Amino acid sequence: MIIVANSNPVHKWLEEKSKMELDAIIISSKEELVFKNLETLSPEFIFFPHWSSIIPSDIYDHFNCVVFHMTDLPYGRGGSPLQNLIVRGKTKTMISALKVEKGIDTGDIYLKKELSLAGTAEEIFMRAGKVIYEMMKEILETRPALKKQQGEPLLFKRRTPAESNLKEVNTLENAYDFIRMLDAEGYPHAFIENEYFRFEFTRASLKSESIIADVRIIKK
Repeated sequence: MIIVANSNPVHKWLEEKSKMELDAIIISSKEELVFKNLETLSPEFIFFPHWSSIIPSDIYDHFNCVVFHMTDLPYGRGGSPLQNLIVRGKTKTMISALKVEKGIDTGDIYLKKELSLAGTAEEIFMRAGKVIYEMMKEILETRPALKKQQGEPLLFKRRTPAESNLKEVNTLENAYDFIRMLDAEGYPHAFIENEYFRFEFTRASLKSESIIADVRIIKK
């Protein structure tokens, strides 16, 4: 028996597919992720396709916890991997499946798979979910040997909502990337503001000399 713990609404389809095809139990909130609940279930693996809360040590010390991180670890340990990759001009990455331990994204690696960073954040997350599902199946079927992370770590800092402000962006290409990398449910959309209004941008399309996008205008 396995558990799939997911906090990203984009991956709801992954939850349903895991329940039907992998006989998984689904956890969607940190309140459910407590040792006394999991001890009676005794899962073989707990998979975390997308999880925004700290995983308690009593859980990862007692169960095989596997988290999926959207970088080629040890490059890009830390928060906001998708946005940090795009602002650095990356067009593709690797999804790393790693064993959870005390350090942030420092665990041994089960396997890695390539992921394109084209499209909006929501499109990328949807694409990532399909890759992650196949990675979960491969781990269950092949039990790959864990490997130590190789190379010099590079740490990512978790981005804040204030960093979604477009005021310092000075090229069309960067503005387009900025808008699309924040275009997903639950993320602080790219914005500009004046004394009276906040303008939030989604669904950007880059043209030769302009960007066409949806805008939501909010009175401050």
